[in-house]
Amino acid sequence: MLHSHLHLRLHLPSSYSTPFLFPYHSPTFPFATSRRNSYSLRFRSTSFNHGRTIIRNETELQLQNQQVNRAYPFHEIEPKWQRYWEQNRTFRTPDDDIDTSKPKYYVLDMFPYPSGAGLHVGHPLGFFVILVLLSFLCCCCVLQTGTHPKLTTARNIDRFRSQLKSLGFSYDWDREISTIEPDYYKWTQWIFLQLYKRGLAYQAEVPVNWCPALGTVLANEEVVDGVSERGGHPVIRKPMRQWMLKITAYADRLLEDLDGLDWPESVKEMQRNWIGRSEGAEMEFCVLDSDGKERDVKIIVYTTRPDTIFGATYLVVAPEYPLLSSLVSTAQSKHVEDYVELASRKSDLERTELQKEKTGVFTGCYAKNPANGEAIPIWVADYVLGSYGTGAIMAVPAHDSRDYEFALKYDIPVNWVVMPNDKSINESGKAFPGEGVIINSSNLFVGLDINGLSSKEAALEVIEWAEKSGNGKRKVNYKLRDWLFARQRYWGEPIPVVILDDSGETVPLNENELPLILPELDNFSPTGTGEPPLSKAVSWVKTTDSLSGRPATRETNTMPQWAGSCWYYLRFMDPTNSKELVDKTKERYWGPVDVYVGGAEHAVLHLLYARFWHKVLYDIGVVSTKEPFQCVINQGIILGEVQYMAYRDQDGNLISADVADISNEHNLEKIQIPEEKVMKSGDSFVLKENPDIRLVARAYKMSKSRGNVVNPDDVIAEYGADSLRLYEMFMGPLRDSKTWSTSGIEGVYRFLGRTWRLIVGSPLSDGTFKERTISVDEEPTIDQLRTLHKCIAKVTEEIEGTRFNTGISAMMEFLNAAYKWDKHPRSIIEAFVLLLSPYAPHMAEDLWSRLGHTKSLAYEPFPEENPAYLKDSTIVLPVQINGKTRGTIQVEETCSEEEAFGLACRDEKLSKYLDGQSVRKRIYVPGKILNVVLDRKNTKVAVQ
Repeated sequence: MLHSHLHLRLHLPSSYSTPFLFPYHSPTFPFATSRRNSYSLRFRSTSFNHGRTIIRNETELQLQNQQVNRAYPFHEIEPKWQRYWEQNRTFRTPDDDIDTSKPKYYVLDMFPYPSGAGLHVGHPLGFFVILVLLSFLCCCCVLQTGTHPKLTTARNIDRFRSQLKSLGFSYDWDREISTIEPDYYKWTQWIFLQLYKRGLAYQAEVPVNWCPALGTVLANEEVVDGVSERGGHPVIRKPMRQWMLKITAYADRLLEDLDGLDWPESVKEMQRNWIGRSEGAEMEFCVLDSDGKERDVKIIVYTTRPDTIFGATYLVVAPEYPLLSSLVSTAQSKHVEDYVELASRKSDLERTELQKEKTGVFTGCYAKNPANGEAIPIWVADYVLGSYGTGAIMAVPAHDSRDYEFALKYDIPVNWVVMPNDKSINESGKAFPGEGVIINSSNLFVGLDINGLSSKEAALEVIEWAEKSGNGKRKVNYKLRDWLFARQRYWGEPIPVVILDDSGETVPLNENELPLILPELDNFSPTGTGEPPLSKAVSWVKTTDSLSGRPATRETNTMPQWAGSCWYYLRFMDPTNSKELVDKTKERYWGPVDVYVGGAEHAVLHLLYARFWHKVLYDIGVVSTKEPFQCVINQGIILGEVQYMAYRDQDGNLISADVADISNEHNLEKIQIPEEKVMKSGDSFVLKENPDIRLVARAYKMSKSRGNVVNPDDVIAEYGADSLRLYEMFMGPLRDSKTWSTSGIEGVYRFLGRTWRLIVGSPLSDGTFKERTISVDEEPTIDQLRTLHKCIAKVTEEIEGTRFNTGISAMMEFLNAAYKWDKHPRSIIEAFVLLLSPYAPHMAEDLWSRLGHTKSLAYEPFPEENPAYLKDSTIVLPVQINGKTRGTIQVEETCSEEEAFGLACRDEKLSKYLDGQSVRKRIYVPGKILNVVLDRKNTKVAVQ
C-alpha cells in the first residue's frame, strides 16, 4: 500500500504483466491497480484570498535567467514541456468513454489556503507527493484544480493557475472546477436541503465569539487571550441564533467506521478523542431553598464515574448554564454577574486549559446529594462548558484533579470514596482519579450500599439504584458537538431557505430554484450590528415564498468555508453534470478516494465533516461507499530557514542563551543574527566573533508576519521547477516537519546538472548542448546491470513506502557509480530516466526525447527490477605473497586463476609486491585464496 511503513506488493492476474499496490488492511480491495492498464483521477482544489501576487513577466524572467550560470538549461526545457503537455492534453482522464473494466486509482490532495500573494514553497508539498505516486503507477492520471469561496477573485485564480502550471503539475484542465461558481454550489445547497429535510439541519441559539469593535463573529482560532487576533479588540461570548448540522446523530457510525480505514493511527485517535464517546449516567440533584427544603428545580449532571457519587461535595454549573439565574441568591447575584461577564471574554480552550488556575463564584444556593442526602454548595466556574454534557458537573475533589485544585482553593471538603490498590497513593496529598475499592459509600435509608465493591461493580450498582429510585439513568455521552454551520460573512454559499414574514416559519427553497446565487455587493464588510453583510442586499433579501406566494425574507447568514470542500472529491468524478451531483455509474467506478494527501492539521474538522456528509449521501443513495477516503497520508510541513536569535539585556550586552533567564524575557531584547555571523560549536550555534555567546536556533512555519516565506516563483527562476520538486521530496521523512535550506536545494540542483551532463555531455563552445545523448547502443555489462537493478529495486520500494528521500538517495548513488563507467549503454540510461521522471518530469521528458523517442514518457511503465541482478555474485578473495596475506581483491564467484592473478597485478596495493618479481608458482583455491609464490630469479612479473 502507499502508506506509512506498511506496503504489500502483489502481482496482477495473468492478463497483466506489471505489479500493483494493494492496501494492507483490505484483502478484498476491489480495485487492483495496474501501472500500465489503469485509469487514475488525481485531483486538487485550491483557495484564494484578496491580495496581490507579483508574477514576473516572461521578458523579465528571460533577462534574469541570462545572468545565471546554469547547471543545465531548465529555462528552456520546462516551458517547452509544459506547453507540450497542455497542447497534447497528455494528462487527460477519459470521461464518457471510460472503460470501467479497467482498474482505477484515485488520488486527491487537500485544499491549500494560500494568501492573496499566492503559494509559498510549503503549499505544493502535497501536490508533489501525489505526482510521484501517480507517475510511478503510470496510470492515465489527472490532477485537478478548483477554487474555494473564500474572498476569491478571478485575477487571483489566474495568478494561481499560472503558478501551478509553472510547477509542471499534470492537470487535466478540462476537469477544473470552481467551488465559488453557481453550477458547483448549486449542489452544495442541494445537499443542505437534504440535510434539512431529514432534520439534520436546524436553528439554535448558541454562544459565539462576538467582537463589538470589529462588528463580527470570530472563529475560535481568531481569538487569542480574549482579544481579536486582528486589532487586539475585546471579544465576548454572545448567544446568537445560528444554523447547526446534527453531526452528533452520526457519532457512533463515525467512530465505528474508523477501524476499516487505512489512515495513520494518530489521525484516527484524534478523531476518536474528538468524538469522545463515553458511557456513564445522568444523575439528578434537587435544588434546596433557604430552609433546606427541596425546590421544584433539579440540576442534571453527566458523570462517567457514578461509583464516586458519595464523594460529590459540590456542584459546578457553567457560566452559560440556562438555569443559572434561578440558582443565585440575592447576596451573590452581583458577584455571579461579574464573573459571567468575565468568563464570556474567554475562549473554550482558555477555559479548559489544565495548567491554568481554576476560578469560580459560589451561587449562594445548595443542592441535595441524592446518595447521602447532604446539602452541597452550587458553584459557577468557567472550567465547565455549557456545550459539554448538561453544562453541570458533580465535583468529586478526592478523585478528580481539577475538582481537587478548586476545592483546595475555596476550602471545600474532600471526601475519599475510592481506596487505591496501592494504599500509599491516598497519602500523596493529590487526587486519585483511578479505580479501586469503594469506601465510605453507604446509606441504608435510600437503599444504597456499595462499600467493598470494585469501581466497575459499584458504577453498575449506582446506575441500577438511580433508575429504580428516579434519581438518574444510564447515559452514553459524546464530546462531539453539533456543527455550527453559519457565518456572518459575505463570502460563502447562500443558505437556501426563506423566513415567512407573517409567521416566522422557515421554509426551504424548492430544488428547482437552485442555485440561489450570491448577490453582488459594493461593500461586503461587517455591518457592526451582528447582522450579516448580506442584509445590505435589501432587494435580494426581500422576496416571496414560491409555494404560497407570501412575503418572506431570505436567510442572510452564509455557509462556512468547510461546505464546498466537504464533497468536492465527488464532483471531480463528474465535473460538468448539470442534472445530478454525480453520475451513479461514475461514482461506483471512481469511489472511494484511494489516497488522500494532506496536512495533519485537517485530521479532525475537515475529515470529520466530509465523512459526515458522505454518510448522509450514502443513506439517501447518492454514493455507494460508506467512507469517502480509504487511505490518508500526512505530508508534514515545510518550515522557513533556521533563524538565529540572540538575547540582549537592558544595558545592551549580549547574553548567552544557556544562561539567559527566559522566564524573565520581558527584560531581554531578542535580536536576529545573520547566518554568516554564526558557526556550529558542538550541538549548539554560537557567534563567530564571540563563541561564548550561544544562540537560539529555530525554524518557524512560513508566514508573511515572520518574513520567512519562500516564493516558488523565485526558486523556479533560479533553480527550475524540477529542482524544487526533487528537493521537497528529498528534504526528509514525509510526515516530519522539514526546514527549508538554500544550500539543500543547491545540492539537488547540482545532482540534476550532473545527470544532464552524464547523459547529454558537456556544453559546446557556444554554451549549447548537442541534440542527442552520448549513450551507446551496446550491451551493458553485468556490473552495470547490477547497479541499475539495485537502484530500481530501492526506488520502487521507497516509493511504495512513501519514503521518497531515501529513494532519491539511491538515484544519487547510481549516478556516482555511472560516472566511473567508460561507456553508458542506452538501455541503462533509458531505465534511469524513467526512475527520475516522477521527481523531475521536465528533465526526464527532454532526455527521453533526446534518446530518440517521439512520444511522451508519461505512460511508459515504470522500470521493474530483475531479481537475477540483485544478488551479489562477487566475493572478496584474500591474496597472499609467499604465504603472507597482503591484501584482497573483489572477483566473480566463477573467476579463473588467470583472471584472479590479473586483478591482483592491477591492484594498487598488491602490485608493489609483484612488480619486478618472478613467480615460481601460484596456488589458487576458487572462492577461497590466491597465493603467489615468488622466487629469486630475475624473471619479472608482467603486470597486466
